[in-house]
Amino acid sequence: MGLIRFAVHPASLLEEWPEVYRGYLTGADGRVFPTRIEIDDQIVGCRRTTSESCKFHVAFPVPDFGRPFVSTASLPEREQPYVLVVELARGKIVQIRNQASTWELAGMQIPVDFAAPYKAAHLAFGRAASAQHDLETATRLATEALHHAFRAADALTQGYATQALAGRLQRFKSLPASVGCELQSSIPSPDANELFTAAFNAATVAVPWRSIESVEGDYDWGPIDRQLEWCEQQKCEQGKLLIRGGPLIDLGPDGLPSWLSRWEHDVFNLRSFICDFVETAISRYVGRIRLWEVAARSNSGGALTLNEESRLMLTASVLGVAKQIDEEAQLIIRVDQPWGDYQARGQHRLSPLQFVDALHRSGVGLAGVNLELAMGYLPRGSAHRDLMDISRLIDAWSILNLPIHVTLACPSSCEDDPLSYPDCEVDAYFCPPERAEVNQALYLDRMMELLLAKPTVAGVFLSHFSDAVTHQFPFAGVLRPDGSPKPSLERIINQRQRHRRRD
Repeated sequence: MGLIRFAVHPASLLEEWPEVYRGYLTGADGRVFPTRIEIDDQIVGCRRTTSESCKFHVAFPVPDFGRPFVSTASLPEREQPYVLVVELARGKIVQIRNQASTWELAGMQIPVDFAAPYKAAHLAFGRAASAQHDLETATRLATEALHHAFRAADALTQGYATQALAGRLQRFKSLPASVGCELQSSIPSPDANELFTAAFNAATVAVPWRSIESVEGDYDWGPIDRQLEWCEQQKCEQGKLLIRGGPLIDLGPDGLPSWLSRWEHDVFNLRSFICDFVETAISRYVGRIRLWEVAARSNSGGALTLNEESRLMLTASVLGVAKQIDEEAQLIIRVDQPWGDYQARGQHRLSPLQFVDALHRSGVGLAGVNLELAMGYLPRGSAHRDLMDISRLIDAWSILNLPIHVTLACPSSCEDDPLSYPDCEVDAYFCPPERAEVNQALYLDRMMELLLAKPTVAGVFLSHFSDAVTHQFPFAGVLRPDGSPKPSLERIINQRQRHRRRD
């Protein structure tokens, strides 16, 4: 079994750094190795089943940037431990250098505020690399290099987003991407209607099978009918709201009706029940909903005892049934944790990208993919990643030649949320209490600006509108439980207005 080791200073850091146990290794092709983390004094050991060169990915404290995920460069095994923060700084600087070169070759003007932190990062890293015999000095200098590197990455990625979005708006009369929000089995209060349509031109009508058919054969379509009727009555600057339905089946934990558990070991009968519900739902709303999110969390799983092969087969089956019922419908699937962090547990053979690629190649009529970026949530969300990592993720998924939709969620509070799902909690390090709402507003604003600049992104959606209704991710809405708007809603509205003025 391969072992790669890293020295950490000071040793007390390991007592306040639970994220180290969620770190993982990847190969040269990006696949995630099942990884076991071992701590021995000041040494972090990473074990996997192969001895080839690899990268280590882990959330690490960076001054002024919280605890974002950082990656080393590709490292071979060796007897002497690597100095962890030196290798993380090296990996980030290499990432920035390569990305800057790629964007510059594509015609981007490198922003003027990039040069200074990039140079400072190089200087600090050079001193750290030459001082590795002194662990304390090397750690201090490499931490400084990481700080400057993240500043440089931030400036570079924001410069790209600004220029790319301006170019996209010049080519089209209006931004060719929808900005929407999921309704989460409810509709906004009358006082919030104007806020919704000022911020969004699209909405997702939730179709939760678990509540629609909580008793086998007994359907309750009332909440969906009310949501759909509300959507059809709203007007935004582009006319009617774009309506997306779904997900129809959720293969994550507790995503399916409980009565299906008796069929969990009979995949063929289970497929019959699932396909029957999909057929019933789409037939009911043919002509009213043209964009369907057919399946969610097929890649990570958790529903019943379904293995990866069964989830792949079921997803392909429901896509085929949906296409037969409504040939004009556009069918997409949702992918959670799209970096594939969950593979480190060793229970998945396919990466998220490979999972969707297998479906796409099978010719089942897949018309797009919805990437769920739930930042700052445990255990079903994704760790905090900076804008450059998100940009690289979208570029990696663009290889499929499918329109990309993105669902965003990030918390505005680290307190207990009584209306959120019980299996999801906020990562306290992502959400500092003293400025949690401001952080959410800034993060959503910058994320949406970057995503809308990407030519392959067809839509950006928020996970839910109001924290006053039952929802999955704690405090991810843009209205507080009392109905008052958070700063993030004003940011979204202002961004939409800026885009219209450019038009």
